[in-house]
Amino acid sequence: MIPKSIIKLIKSLDQKKYRKLSGLFLAEGNKMIHDLLTSNIEIETLIATQGYLEAYASQITSKTEVIASDCDQISKASLLKSPQEALALCKIPDYDLNEANPAKDWVLCLDGIQDPGNMGTIVRIADWFGITDIVCSPDTVDVFNPKTVQATMGSIFRTRVHYAELPGYLSTMKDKNIFIGGTFLEGDNLYTKRLPSSGIMVMGNEGSGIRDTTMPFISDKIFIPSFAVGDKHAESLNVGVASAIICSEIRSRNLRP
Repeated sequence: MIPKSIIKLIKSLDQKKYRKLSGLFLAEGNKMIHDLLTSNIEIETLIATQGYLEAYASQITSKTEVIASDCDQISKASLLKSPQEALALCKIPDYDLNEANPAKDWVLCLDGIQDPGNMGTIVRIADWFGITDIVCSPDTVDVFNPKTVQATMGSIFRTRVHYAELPGYLSTMKDKNIFIGGTFLEGDNLYTKRLPSSGIMVMGNEGSGIRDTTMPFISDKIFIPSFAVGDKHAESLNVGVASAIICSEIRSRNLRP
C-alpha cells in the first residue's frame, strides 16, 4: 500500500514550485527506472511491484526507501496515462556549471526552449551524440518537469543540464576565445562551414529563435540549408530536429579524413 502522503507528494511534483521545495523529481516506467538504477542519481523512494523489485534487488541500495505495491495502486499514484510497474522519487542533482567545458568538447546552449517534449528530445539527442552538458537560460522549461523526464527516455540520468543567465555565461566563454555558434535562418551553410572540434552551439526558442540579448555573444551564425526544389518548402525546422542535425554534423567532422 502506498501511503496517502506519498501519493500527495507524487502528484505535487507536476508543479515546479513543489519540485523546488522538496528537491525531488519523479521518474516513471520500467525502462526508465532500470536506467535510473544504473545511474548516479540518488533515489529517495522506489515504488514498484514485488516482481519488479525482485528482478532488480541487487541494484537497489539500502539508502532507498522501498515500497512494494500493485499495479492498481501505482496507477492511482502515477502521472502517466498508461502507468507501468515502477516509479521513483529522485533527488534533483546539483551540477557544477564548471563541469561543462567547451574548450574540450561541445556544449549545447538552449535559449528559451518552452516545450517539455522538445526539451526532452534535445536531452536524448545530446546523450546519443555524447554531449554531456547542456546550458539553459533560466526561462527554459525545467528539465525535471515530469513530461520532460519521460521524453528523455532515460537520457536525463546521463546528461548534465545547467541553468544560467546566458549573457553572463556566454560573455565569460567569449573572453576565453571559445567558439560560440548559433542557429539562424540565415548565415554560414552548416555543411560547408569550417567548425572546431569543440565549442558552444546555441539553439533558440521554438517561435522567436535566439533572442536579441544573446545574439551579441554569438560569433558565427549557422544555417541549416533546405534541399527542397523550388521556392515552396517548410519555413523552418523543429528545434529538436535542428539540434539532431547540428549534433550529427559536428560529430561527423571527427570521422572525415
